[in-house]
Parts: sequence; structure tokens; C-alpha cells
Amino acid sequence: MQSTSSDSVFRSGMEFFHRAKVVRLRSHHDKYLQADDDEESVTQDRNGSSRNSKWTVELIPEFDNLLRLKSCYGKYLTASNQPLLLGVTGRKVVQSVPRRLDSSVEWEPVREGAQVKLKTRYGNFLRANGGLPPWRNSVTHDIPHRTATQDWILWDVDVLEIHVVSPAPPPIPHSDSLDFDSSTPSAVSIKSTTFSRQESTDSYVGSPPKSEGRTIYYHVAEDNGDVDDENVQGYSLAFKGNGVEQLTRKFEEETGLEGVIVCTRSPLNGKLYPLRLQLPPNNVTMQVVLVLPASKVAKDFEEQGLL
Repeated sequence: MQSTSSDSVFRSGMEFFHRAKVVRLRSHHDKYLQADDDEESVTQDRNGSSRNSKWTVELIPEFDNLLRLKSCYGKYLTASNQPLLLGVTGRKVVQSVPRRLDSSVEWEPVREGAQVKLKTRYGNFLRANGGLPPWRNSVTHDIPHRTATQDWILWDVDVLEIHVVSPAPPPIPHSDSLDFDSSTPSAVSIKSTTFSRQESTDSYVGSPPKSEGRTIYYHVAEDNGDVDDENVQGYSLAFKGNGVEQLTRKFEEETGLEGVIVCTRSPLNGKLYPLRLQLPPNNVTMQVVLVLPASKVAKDFEEQGLL
């Protein structure tokens, strides 16, 4: 793998895409990078809930500072050589499937505070254009020269789906009813384990295994708090403990998302509310929703004094 230490990776902006499976990119104009229905054009649109604004992240094994973005049509975000307009420096950004995955579909995230710039291999940046038509809502790759357009290359990254590492399967619980041949190694191992457990704990054979905590199912909310397929069982993790702060740290370790807000949906009005202090007793199974700290719903929580 080429490039670099993990520290430089995070400085480069790859932190925004850590474990990300599907993302949405919001421009300085508060519009989302969108794959148009013609399956070729790329524009900006205020509708961030459509599938056209969702981009699948592909990491490149050979490089730890580059990625590809694939549209809902299975085509790559591509820095083309076509000018947007004759005599204008900006080149079109399109959807394409090149015969060979070359540098035109590779982007380097560069961190700029809480935002990111996406740089081509040749030093241009993904730019969301404003102003009058035909520039308005167009997307090009360019190097901004005017101060007024410097922010046009900055993007907010909303992570919509994440890659979760599945935990190792639990060991098979002991049972004396297993009919093993006493000469097999597995039988010897099981019997000696049972004997030592009886000797040390004075428990009877077949006692229930010690509780491994509760199972918590979770989804990651979109910017406005909506959750895709919330009725479908989401990702899960096993959690020992009752504190919300401890659970939040566990989610941050599990997902790689920093500053997440663990929420539950009210059965009365269906709204999301941050969890407080303690989890329900008796290790009951829970369903929660993770809210990203930079999202609109998180800002609503702050305004309502819920954080």
C-alpha cells in the first residue's frame, strides 16, 4: 500500500470516510451532489433524501489516501476533460464506467476544518458552482482563483451507512447431554472443563452461562432524523453496562463515528430523543438510532435544550 502513516491519513481527510459505506455530500450552497437520471450528468440539488444523492464509497487497496465514489446507477464520479463552457477553465464532472479504473475516478479527501475538499490526482478540486445559469447547480473540477469562490470546493460529508465488523460467534455452550465418544479429544476437553468449573465454583452441571449483557440493535439516522428501513432489524452489538456515556463510547469504537448521539424513538409521537443517564434494567434488548453530531436533528436537540 502506498502513502503513509495513519496520522497522515486522518489529516488528509480520510477520517471523514472511515468505515463509510454510503455517503452524501453537501455543498457550500446547501445542495447535495447528485447523479442525474440521464446516468451521465452530475449536478447539485436541495433534495438530499433521493437515492440520486447517495454515493457508495470504494476504498483503493493500493492507496490509503484515495477513494472512488459510485452513484446509484453504478457509475463512478469522474473528473472528465470536457470543458463546461468554451473559454472557461472548469472541466465537467460526470458519471462514467471507464474500461480501466484510472486516475479520473480517484479522489483524495483533504481535510479543511470540519469539511473536506476532494482533489483529483492532478490538483483540481471538486467544485459546486453557484451564480447564474448555466453555472448554477453545475459541478466541475477546477482550482478556484477568486476569493468569492474559495468555499465552493468545500463539502460536508454525511455518512448514511457504515461497514460494521461482525463480532466473533459466541462459543458453543457446554452441555453434558452431548453424546461424544469418551476417547475423542473434544470429549476429554469438555469433561475436564466441567470438572474444573465444578471444583472452582461449586455449581451444578448444566448451570446457565453467565450473562453477556444485552443486545442493542441500531440504525444511523439521516440529516433530518429519518431512518431508511427502520422496521428492518439493523446492526447489533452486545453491551455490558447500564450507562449511556459508556454505551456511546462503545458505539464510537464499534462504528468509528465520533461524537454520535444515542437516541430512542418515542412510542407516543415517533420523535427521536437522546437517551439519558441510565439504560432500562434487566438487560432488556433495545433498539436505538445514532444521530451524527453535525446533522440537522442534532442542532434541533441543542435548540430544544436536550443536549
